[in-house]
Amino acid sequence: MTDPKPLPSRSERPWWRDAVTYQIYIRSFADANGDGKGDVNGIRTRLPYLKQLGVDALWITPWYPSPQIDHGYDVADYMDIEPEYGTLEQAELLIKETHEHGMKLLVDIVPNHSSDKHVWFQEALKSQPGSPARDRYMFRDGKGKDGELPPNNWQAVFGGPAWERVRGIDGKLEQWYLHLFAVEQPDFNWENSEVRTYFEKVLMFWLDRGVDGFRIDVAHGMVKMAGLPDVVAPDPKAEMLAPENRPFWDQDGVHEIYRQWRKILDSYPGDRMAVAEAWVSPASRIARYLRHDELANSFNFDFLSAPWEPVMLKKMIDRSMQALQEVGAPSSWVFNNHDVVRSVDRFDLDLTPGKANTTLERQGDPAKFNIARGTRRARAGALLMLALPGGAYVYQGEELALPEAREIPEDRLTDPRWSLSKHTDRGRDGCRVPLPWRSESEGAFGFSTNSALTPTEAWLPQSSTWGSFAVNLQDKDPDSTLNLYRNALAIRRSEPELGDGQMTWLNAGSLVLAFTRSDDFACYVNFGPAIDLPAGSEILVSSSPIEGNSLPSDTAVWLRLNKK
Repeated sequence: MTDPKPLPSRSERPWWRDAVTYQIYIRSFADANGDGKGDVNGIRTRLPYLKQLGVDALWITPWYPSPQIDHGYDVADYMDIEPEYGTLEQAELLIKETHEHGMKLLVDIVPNHSSDKHVWFQEALKSQPGSPARDRYMFRDGKGKDGELPPNNWQAVFGGPAWERVRGIDGKLEQWYLHLFAVEQPDFNWENSEVRTYFEKVLMFWLDRGVDGFRIDVAHGMVKMAGLPDVVAPDPKAEMLAPENRPFWDQDGVHEIYRQWRKILDSYPGDRMAVAEAWVSPASRIARYLRHDELANSFNFDFLSAPWEPVMLKKMIDRSMQALQEVGAPSSWVFNNHDVVRSVDRFDLDLTPGKANTTLERQGDPAKFNIARGTRRARAGALLMLALPGGAYVYQGEELALPEAREIPEDRLTDPRWSLSKHTDRGRDGCRVPLPWRSESEGAFGFSTNSALTPTEAWLPQSSTWGSFAVNLQDKDPDSTLNLYRNALAIRRSEPELGDGQMTWLNAGSLVLAFTRSDDFACYVNFGPAIDLPAGSEILVSSSPIEGNSLPSDTAVWLRLNKK
């Protein structure tokens, strides 16, 4: 497999074609003010750590004023900072200091919906049906004799109906509003020109402050099908990656929005960019978001639903590469993020041969979980991801091989999925637990500057074993996952053919994924019994110890090939 056109050298092409971006879930990264929640100044204190790790860019989850029903994805004000996290002045210092450390900075933008506390929605609730204030959101009359039935059968991603009825200023029940996520997250009406102009101002507000780009939340959901028809499918549930097309996902009108956003990004210096969270299938549909006049990147989410199986992984890699080649865009590989079970667990518990875990549920029986095997596979997966053409996104704690936190008491669960699923889906809290920076329990394993804060007193309680994964321990261990990432990222930066570019598959058997990125660089990932590596090759980095010339199972290696 090769690119149809040769790329300029890495130094001559836009930074985002090759970048490894580190996702910071701000509430759980580092707490500088001692309140048990992460904050802007906490990130500032850890910039040297991120620079040493070797990433190219940072992506910060929503840091805007918010009631925190969905931990920032319910935005009350798009042009300020959540007081729990800091101030706008501190955010501007973080942007400046990130650049001084040689890294880029992306912020999350949430354009599909706002918080119900947003001034616009509060105005809409006080206004009459058909008013300009209501038209900024998706208000509709209900069905039935007295409008007592929802406008259609759409369901919310977090569970339950996607419509909520409101009372008018006279106290009587009247219209319904759409919320594809929590009740407190009303969907904007993107057919309204005022909404479009508003978000263009939001983009420019942050670009003027120096951000290098945006991660677009629910990028495939802003435009809804005309007439808002019922879902005609066996299950109307609003899955993020639904098996059939839904009238609220991936409508053609989103591309008009992104063409205008691209013009704004291109009007600023420094290759400003946007990456789409677009849960779209097949890959040819994803490619449409990355045409030359639209977005720079779209997350490749196939890996988030892939079992640890070579046939499925190879198929997903090929599918993505072929689709994106048609529009000249690079792939953006992802093995972890704040919405899915961590790869340490996922690669061990999801053992269904030939089948993707398309629902992204918190799957698997914890009693059968083998953390040693899961860790081996996650480490091997990291080298696979970082060797593939394009960019990659690393989620905080991934570089520490953190497992899913499964010990959170039910009364401490905060994800709206838990309540909206009527306590059947524990939600995403297990991958969002605060990071362990130190092995000692003080300050919630070093997460907080408040030394009196215990691990159970952080905003989400940490496992009693969290200290064994701490940065200070892994920093000293040359074989730790942290140092594996540091070594791999240093090699990736020094190898001119890594990042975006060409790759060619090698035939190494049905249980091995092997490919070259240049005449003398190759990646081998072994899913089966031990195999012999190419004679005369030099090991640059391996995910597990290697003795002699034999590559063990569940192990990846980067090689310098013998050209003779």
